[in-house]
Parts: sequence; C-alpha cells; structure tokens
Amino acid sequence: MSRARNGWVLPVSLLLALLLGLVPLPGMLQPLRPYWLALVLAYWLLEEPEHIGLGVAFALGVLADLVFGGLLGEQAMRLVVMAFILDRFRARMRFFPLSQQALVIGVLLLNDRVISAAIHVVMGAPQLPWLYWLAPLLGLLLWAPLHFALDTLRLRRRG
Repeated sequence: MSRARNGWVLPVSLLLALLLGLVPLPGMLQPLRPYWLALVLAYWLLEEPEHIGLGVAFALGVLADLVFGGLLGEQAMRLVVMAFILDRFRARMRFFPLSQQALVIGVLLLNDRVISAAIHVVMGAPQLPWLYWLAPLLGLLLWAPLHFALDTLRLRRRG
C-alpha cells in the first residue's frame, strides 16, 4: 500500500526551524537552544535526498546567517559539512535504529559546535560559554520526537 506524500511539509518545516532559532529565550536557557535548522535539515537529508542536498544546505545556511545576523557563511559552512557527512553515510544510517541515529545526530551536532568554535578562533571572535556545548545533547534527545513528528506529517494520507 503506497502512502501519499505531503509536499508542503518540507518547506514549512524548514521555515519553522528557522523561526524557532529566532524565538527569544531567557538568558539562562539561551545556551541550551537546539540547532533546529540542523535537526530538520538532517531529517530531510536522510528521508528525501532527491529533494534536498548540499546546495539547499548552503542556501539555508546563508539565509540563516542573514536572518540571525551572524558571520556571513558560518552557518552555511556548518550545514554543508553536516549535509556532506549525512549524504556520505545515508545508506547506512537509514538502517540504524532510531536510538543509534540519535547518537549519530548528537555527534554531528557536537561536530557543528567544534566547527563553530574553530571559526571563532580563526576570526578572533569571543568563544561561546561552556553551556553551549550542552545543546548537542538536547538535540540528541529531540531527534526521536522530531523524526516521528515529521514522519507522521510527511507520510500522512491525504483526504
């Protein structure tokens, strides 16, 4: 039995992920903000690679840099690195149980923090506080619920 695909879910989920990055949080919770754009992009890179790839990751990163007011190209580079790694190991990851996928996503989010820290060192920008290193752990914990939610929306029958 084939399932109908809902084409609106991809752009809406990416837009929502971008907007979630703009939601103001109290100062104490700010370092724990998950990298929503990377999480949602990772889902789509695994599930619909024919619709999303390195070019889309780069464009989303540049858009995020413009929207968030960060260093132009930083998020683009971080998302392209993540997209490249996911694209390279996609065939294997699709067979991992969701718990192992979450661990891989957590490592990718940690890698994202390392890249960000390296960019800050090279540019002479101040380093982020140590609490920012806990956000990948939150992303790891959010992977399963996010995966289930997007799967439900993507694969839901129409009408």
